[in-house]
Amino acid sequence: MPRPTLAAAATLAVGVAFIPLAYLGVRVGEAGWDRITDELFTARTAALAVRSMALAAVVTVACTVLGVAAAFLVTRTDVPARRLFGVLAALPLAVPSYVAAFAWVSTARGFEGFWAAALVLTLVSYPYVYLPVAAALTGVDPAQEEVSRSLGRGPWRTAGAVTLRQVRPAVGAGALLVALYVLSDFGAVSIVRVDVFTRAIFTAINLGFDRTGALVLATVLVALTAFLLLAEQLTRRRGARYARLGGGAPRPSARLRLGPLRWPAAIGLTGVIAAALGVPAAALLRWSVEGVSRPGSLAELALAARNSLGVALLGTGLTMMLALPVGLLSARVPGPLAVGLDRLAYLSHALPGLVIGLSLVFFGINVAYPLYQTVWLLALAYAALFLPLAVAAVGAAVAQAPPGLEEVARSLGRGRAHVLRTVTVPLAAPGIGAGAALVFLTCMKELPATLLLRPTGLDTLATGLWTHTSVAAYAAAAPYAALLVLIAAVPTWWLSARTGVLTRGGG
Repeated sequence: MPRPTLAAAATLAVGVAFIPLAYLGVRVGEAGWDRITDELFTARTAALAVRSMALAAVVTVACTVLGVAAAFLVTRTDVPARRLFGVLAALPLAVPSYVAAFAWVSTARGFEGFWAAALVLTLVSYPYVYLPVAAALTGVDPAQEEVSRSLGRGPWRTAGAVTLRQVRPAVGAGALLVALYVLSDFGAVSIVRVDVFTRAIFTAINLGFDRTGALVLATVLVALTAFLLLAEQLTRRRGARYARLGGGAPRPSARLRLGPLRWPAAIGLTGVIAAALGVPAAALLRWSVEGVSRPGSLAELALAARNSLGVALLGTGLTMMLALPVGLLSARVPGPLAVGLDRLAYLSHALPGLVIGLSLVFFGINVAYPLYQTVWLLALAYAALFLPLAVAAVGAAVAQAPPGLEEVARSLGRGRAHVLRTVTVPLAAPGIGAGAALVFLTCMKELPATLLLRPTGLDTLATGLWTHTSVAAYAAAAPYAALLVLIAAVPTWWLSARTGVLTRGGG
C-alpha cells in the first residue's frame, strides 16, 4: 500500500475513535465557560479526581506486582504445576468486572467501597500485565543472563538486574492498559458503590438528567488519560533499548530453583487464582441451578448467547479492519504522524462506555441515521473503544515480520497491495489473531455502550446479566454470567497460549 494511501487510511480509522472526543468537545463547548467552571471548580469534582486517580494507582501497582510475579514464576522458575498455573493465571481476564463484583457482593455482606473496588479490579485486571510480561520473558535472550552470571552475579541478582530490566517495556504497556481500564470501568464501581468519575457520569445522566455536567466530568477524565499517555510516552523516549542484537539464541533460559520457597510460591499463586476465579465460580454455581430452572430461561439464554457472539464478531472484524492501516503505519513508517494517531486512539479508550454510547447516539441521529438502531452502530462503538488494543497487536506483529521479505517481493514486480496481502499479513497473522482474540473478549464483556446502542429487542449476555442484577435477581443473572465467562475463556486461553507458557518447557 503506498505510504500516502496508508497514512490516509490510518487517519480515517482513528477518526472513528475520535468521534466521541469530537462530540464531547462540541457539547461541552455549547455549555459555555461559566457552566464549565461551575462544574469543574468544585470540591466534589476534586474529590472525584483524587479518588479516581487513587483507585487507578492502587490497582495499577497491585496488578504490576501480581502480574510480574506470576509471569516470572511460571516462565522462569521450577514452581510446581507451572503449565497449569500458566493457563489459570490468565483466565481472570475472561471475568467481566461487573461479574466479579456481583459474585463478591452476593457472597460477602457489606462488600462495598474503595478497597472492595480495588480488590475486584486488581483480580480481573492483573492479566493485562501478566500476559505481555510472560510473553516477553519467554523471548528474552539467555545470552545476556549468561554474561551476567559469568561476571559473578548470582541467579537472583541476575534476574533483578538483567532479566526484569529487559521486560520493562512490557511491564509499562500492561500497567498503562490497567490504569486506563480502571479509569473507564463502570460495572465494578457501580456495584460496590464507590463514587468515581464513571459512576458520577452515569448518575448525572440517568438520575440527575444533567447531561452537560456529565460531559464536563468526562472531559476531566480525558485530561487525566492524556496526562497518563504523555507520561508513558516520555518514559518510553528516555528508556534504553531492550531489543536483542541479531537473532539471539533459540533456546530456553535456565530456570531458577526456588528451593524451600517452591511450595509457598505455589500456595501464593493458588490463593490469587482462588480469589480471582474461585469466588466468582462458587457464587455462580450456587445461583445457577435455581436460575436455569425458570420457564423459558434456557431459550432466553441461548438467544442472548447467539446475539453476544454475533455482535462481538462483527465488532471484532470492524476493529481489526480499522487497526490494520494504523498498525502498519506505526511499524513501517514510524514518525510524528504514527505516534499522534496512536495517542488519539488511546484517548477514547479511557472514556466510559456510556459516553461512547451517547456520542454515537448523537452521531447516528444527526449524521448517519441509517445506522441508528442497528448492530453496525454498536460495532462502531466497539471499534472506538477497543481500537488501541487491536493497533498494539497489529503493530507488534508487523514489526516482527522481516521487511526484507517484502522488499524481495517488491523487487519481483509485485505491487504494494499484493505484497501486503500475500507477504506482510500472512507473516503477522499469529499476532493479529491474538489481537483479534483480545478484542473479541472485550467486546463480549462490554456493557454500558451495549445498553445504549443495542437495537430494540436485542439482548446479549451482558445486558441480560445487568438487567437481573439491577433488581438483585442473582439466581436469574447467574446463568448469563456463567455462560459469558465460559465463552470469554476461549480467547483467553488462546492469549495464554500465545505467551509460550503452554509450549515451552515442562512443569
